[in-house]
Amino acid sequence: MIRILAGSALLAALIVAVVGACAAVIGVRRGRRDLVRSSELAAFANFWLLTVATLAMVWALVTHDFSVSYVAQVGSRATPTFFTIISLWSALEGSILFWGWVLATFTAAAVYLHRGRLGDVVPYATATMLGVGAFFYLLLVGPANPFARVSPVPLDGPGPNPLLQNHILMAIHPPLLYLGYVGMTVPFAFAIGALLSGRLDAAWIRATRRWTVLAWAFLSLAIMFGMWWSYEVLGWGGYWAWDPVENASFMPWLTATAFLHSVMVEERRGMLKAWNLSLIIATFLLTILGTFLTRSGIISSVHAFAEGPIGLYFLGFIGIVTAFSIALLAGRADRMGGEGRIDSPVSRETVFLVNNLLLTAFTFTVLLGTMYPLVAEAIRGVKVSVGAPFFNRMTLPIIVGLLFLVGVGPALPWRRTPPGHLREKLLVPSLVGLAVAVVAWLFGTRDPYAMLAFVFGGFALTVNIGEFISGAAARRRAHGEAPHAALYRLVRSNNRRYGGYTAHIGMLVLAIGVAASSAFRMEREATLAPGESFEVAGYSIRFDDLRAWEEPHRFVVGTRLSVFRDGERLGELDPRLNFYAGSDQPITTPSIRSRPHEDLYLTLMAFERDGSSVTLAAVVEPLVGWIWVGGILIFVGAMIAVAPGRRRAARVSARDRGTGGEPAAEPAGAER
Repeated sequence: MIRILAGSALLAALIVAVVGACAAVIGVRRGRRDLVRSSELAAFANFWLLTVATLAMVWALVTHDFSVSYVAQVGSRATPTFFTIISLWSALEGSILFWGWVLATFTAAAVYLHRGRLGDVVPYATATMLGVGAFFYLLLVGPANPFARVSPVPLDGPGPNPLLQNHILMAIHPPLLYLGYVGMTVPFAFAIGALLSGRLDAAWIRATRRWTVLAWAFLSLAIMFGMWWSYEVLGWGGYWAWDPVENASFMPWLTATAFLHSVMVEERRGMLKAWNLSLIIATFLLTILGTFLTRSGIISSVHAFAEGPIGLYFLGFIGIVTAFSIALLAGRADRMGGEGRIDSPVSRETVFLVNNLLLTAFTFTVLLGTMYPLVAEAIRGVKVSVGAPFFNRMTLPIIVGLLFLVGVGPALPWRRTPPGHLREKLLVPSLVGLAVAVVAWLFGTRDPYAMLAFVFGGFALTVNIGEFISGAAARRRAHGEAPHAALYRLVRSNNRRYGGYTAHIGMLVLAIGVAASSAFRMEREATLAPGESFEVAGYSIRFDDLRAWEEPHRFVVGTRLSVFRDGERLGELDPRLNFYAGSDQPITTPSIRSRPHEDLYLTLMAFERDGSSVTLAAVVEPLVGWIWVGGILIFVGAMIAVAPGRRRAARVSARDRGTGGEPAAEPAGAER
């Protein structure tokens, strides 16, 4: 019954999406409002149809209905209920189903909030979102059908991938990644709607600004939680390995970051129309490419799913969308000329342009390093490895340049910089940067890129924090407010600007955490008998005993270690190895002592069955915890930027629902 209900819902969703997309286009072309309305109803209907199918899968997983193919693939009676539910996205077919539901949700929400606005842009955007949905629903009724019948019905299943049931972050990272990936469909659809309708002003950008920032925020948080998961689970003491799937999520983040900065130039100066359209199209295509890399089986990664039959479908879809988008851009090229120009090389516009060039170069570098081994193997039949040394060597200069721009950008005004302005704005941050250089040198920093990261990080942090201090001080002088009240009202009155500064601060904190944990990382490996100790970075780790116990879904071997420093006992750590049925390799659970200044990270590498010895790896990483703090600050900044501010609330009544959809460009000083 579950299979029939869910399968019928997915088939109906495919038909409704195709009919709805056609109705939207025909309705616009022929002026048929009733057809446009039917396309909106199709978006709402698809949300409910995908909700039915998704809930049916959750029910099948929880009730262990092994007649359903996906349950037979990832289900197990021994798996705890929590991990059983989140196994919805633990393999190919379930992840596509969840993706389809998130897409249907975004589509319904965007149509509901924007219907009747922006003229013909919204119907075309609706058709685009339904068309993208139709592709995923086609996969669900075809090669990635999660509700296929299994016969004979097995008594039990293997359970989800052990890596995905070994940490609670697997309940957080994948949904956030889908929200980030799928959320980029909305601004992409409105960009296509603007191209099809010929309405190429900034109205579509203003209408989708919050959608873009939200998707970018979710993608930022997803990447950070993915790094954290890698750090907490894989046992190597790192958080980023330039893995192809890591790169796949990073590339659309880079282009979306460039887009969020360059749209401010278009809104403010009427420039970069074609560039912004190209950036958001590229961002959407990179999300689809990332999905292809993860789910096609062409790469080997701890993050990737097993080989699936849908790779050719994704390649075909990417090709069609690319060709269609290029044709639209070429057809509207004569209407995308810039209205403004750069008045001075020392201006905020110039910083944003250089920022975009660096982010684009960053994206291209990561794309080249990720795709070259795949292309080389496909063409020449030989395996080529492109690892971390290539990415580090090629991207570190770009990262250092971006850190510098994050400091310079907020200090520069639009159009022209008055004489003496730079000295006033950048003198103190420059002195802070020099002080940081001295401190870093005294602590042993000799790597030039690490030194530059610390210097520019300190410089840029001072500039961005200074914007809050100077703004709040001005409010205090003008209104006599208390410091906390002045700061709160400052941010609320210009939330987009100060949300951006908060995100900048988060990025800088994250970058400093990465630089410090990489430059000053110390590690050691040792084999110990009970009672023996080894030293690393001033810590003494003593092996006390080895224990083993059975859990419903795994067998666990753990150690008890005592940690000392300067003769003082700091506590116990207990790294473990987890053995899952059907898995040849144990899954590590490192034990981490986190403090604001550094982490002590211990991993159980091997053990003797009689407990006579264990092999341990210890890593000490300064400031690594600030990476997670920085990621959360980025998300907080984005949430501040999309929150309704006092200025926006005062202008809501001035909206033109028939033509504008959003107020005109922000007043002077509103942009970052």
